[in-house]
Amino acid sequence: MIYVDADACPVKPEILKVAERHGLEVTFVANSGLRPSRDPMIHNVIVSNAFDAADNWIAERAGAGDVVVTADVPLAVRCVATGAFVSGPTGRVFDETNIGMASAMRDLGAHLRETGESKGYNAAFSPKDRSRFLETFDRLCRRAKSLSAQAGGQG
Repeated sequence: MIYVDADACPVKPEILKVAERHGLEVTFVANSGLRPSRDPMIHNVIVSNAFDAADNWIAERAGAGDVVVTADVPLAVRCVATGAFVSGPTGRVFDETNIGMASAMRDLGAHLRETGESKGYNAAFSPKDRSRFLETFDRLCRRAKSLSAQAGGQG
């Protein structure tokens, strides 16, 4: 299963393309409207506007072998802890080897913004980011399918 933190996600079309190629279900989770799909492999979940409602919904369901797409580092931390494969929309992989540093850097950035030492501007999303995401996401989907096949063979 693929879970997408869909509010402001710039790579939804890429997710659909890769998921279809791999035959994986996708669940888009957002606080506001999502484009409906007749495809039975695509699910849309609208959660409340409560703080972190979409993150909580995803974190409660994502587990080992699932793929999660999010730019939200605290959500990535929670999903990595469950064994999910996690990527940001720029193709940045979050895993057990780098999630601690990613979380620390996020906290440092928040502190610098709060103290006024940083304006907190994010770089614009680029074609290079989109390409890197496609490569990363395809690789994570293959790993998820492989893990699922191994688990199926053991049962």
